[in-house]
Amino acid sequence: MRFIKPDFTHSILNISATLAEFLGAPNDNATLDVLKRELDKNYKNVVYMCFDGMGVNPLRVNLPATDFLRKHTVAVLTSTFPSTTTNATTSLCLNKLPLEHGWFGWSLYFDDVKRNIDIYLGKDSQTGDVVDYKYPIADDGDCYFYHGNGKYRINTVFPSYVNCRDEGNVIITEWSDIFAEVKRLCAQDGNNFIYAYCPQPDGTMHQYGVTSDVTRNLLQQISHNLHQLQDETHDTLFIVSADHGQIDVAGVVEFYKDAELNDMLLSPPFLDSRTPAFRVKKGCKTRFAQLFRQRYGKDFVLYRTADLLKRGYFGDRGAYGYLLGDFIAIGTGTNKIFMGSLRPDKMEYKGHHASLTLEMQVPLILFNS
Repeated sequence: MRFIKPDFTHSILNISATLAEFLGAPNDNATLDVLKRELDKNYKNVVYMCFDGMGVNPLRVNLPATDFLRKHTVAVLTSTFPSTTTNATTSLCLNKLPLEHGWFGWSLYFDDVKRNIDIYLGKDSQTGDVVDYKYPIADDGDCYFYHGNGKYRINTVFPSYVNCRDEGNVIITEWSDIFAEVKRLCAQDGNNFIYAYCPQPDGTMHQYGVTSDVTRNLLQQISHNLHQLQDETHDTLFIVSADHGQIDVAGVVEFYKDAELNDMLLSPPFLDSRTPAFRVKKGCKTRFAQLFRQRYGKDFVLYRTADLLKRGYFGDRGAYGYLLGDFIAIGTGTNKIFMGSLRPDKMEYKGHHASLTLEMQVPLILFNS
């Protein structure tokens, strides 16, 4: 199986690195020349818009090559690994590698509380109970654009659940409100930098699949609205991208039924359902790896976490690798979902992401008004 490894010189992280440098904020990451050249034109407004899940694969299978978004795609970048919203959007907001911020996946195990926790929701991954616990990872609200030189006014456009500063933040209750709010903010006097996040089309693709008519219609609507936004604004650079892509789901692996392998674990599987992580009891690691590969190797390739860390899959610096357990299984092109002991309602997906297949490819889309 040929996986798409994150390239942290040509990834979504490097959009943030380029914007951080442009805004005069600290930056330790590589920048993107194609974006730097456009930023050098000194636009009145610079707008970054992240559409959750709107990767290369959903665009290619749903929109013609002549579509507005595809015509203005100037590069194909990689997501972070795992290619999941928790991990990728944190890298985008903080301009930090996954290993530097620790928001690796939907569910993480914390030894202080002896639980897997859905870290966006603050809930026990198995029971759904609310857990009052301060995560020992980076502050995901300390965004890079708050640390610039002040040349550009900073505004954000986020759903209510996104952690950010209240000052300059606009809350959207409907995803489609993002376009009107960005237009309004661009009309402000002076120089404006606007960071906007839209939870679609990810939610629709999870529910209906990447290749559904519902998804196609939604992507057409997003493309039309962005084209219209170009026409209705002035002297504005639009940078449009995604946190990750998606693929259509083709079945499940019912690991929770495997009593022998589950008995070797110190805690239920965690991380994400296309990249489950495992904490294995002492003395069981060799046997666990052997049996897992025999039983599930077609759909998930098992790696020692230490090997993935050494190869730079989470970046080349940072202190949070200890949260990733002993092994990580990576979903293959069979597009299966891994059902550990997570609640079954979390697995009713027709589209998903988080692995190293096509969901890793993300467009960099540039256009100006």
